[in-house]
Amino acid sequence: MSLYGFCQVTFPWLFKIWLRWEVFGQENIPVEGPVVIAANHLSLLDPPVVGAAATRKVFFMAKSELFKPAWFGALIRKLGAFPVRRGAMDREAIKTGLRILKDNQVLVVFPEGTRSKTGELGRAGGGAFVMAVKQKAKIVPACICGTDLKRHSGWPKVRVIFGRPMEYDPDMSTGRESLDELGARWREEIITLRKAVTTENGNHHS
Repeated sequence: MSLYGFCQVTFPWLFKIWLRWEVFGQENIPVEGPVVIAANHLSLLDPPVVGAAATRKVFFMAKSELFKPAWFGALIRKLGAFPVRRGAMDREAIKTGLRILKDNQVLVVFPEGTRSKTGELGRAGGGAFVMAVKQKAKIVPACICGTDLKRHSGWPKVRVIFGRPMEYDPDMSTGRESLDELGARWREEIITLRKAVTTENGNHHS
């Protein structure tokens, strides 16, 4: 069994025990074809939590600093991560992402670009959607709740909710205005998914 396969088997039960992890909307992840899962970003737990929740193998862009030391870089590469330089247009990372989608695989992106320090949803950088639009990939919004463990006292409760693929014109421009509009729509989707979870929390007193 590969390391990725091992993690796919062990992470779910580990997360269920440690994080009281729950997953909703897995049926919204297309079973084939190129897919971009676009998630909000709260902590370093987000990639493994989303990866374990997904129904298909996923690949991630991860900030280049995480690939040092080399042993850790080698480990996360085996788990589907590849480096991206933040604060710059990293053409190599974009080429890697496009290649993943061209091979009809699943790419996870965090449109906010960095972790939220307050728990509030940040502005979505339109650039996160360039690869999806260029490869005409399905964009699945994913709302992560509870991984910012320091902000929650007691036993954590983590949820991942996958929304329905976002509709967009497959021939849309990859100009900044179009991508920013797509980013704004993604943000609305995440807010809606988060509200659904909050409502459920109130109903179940959890």
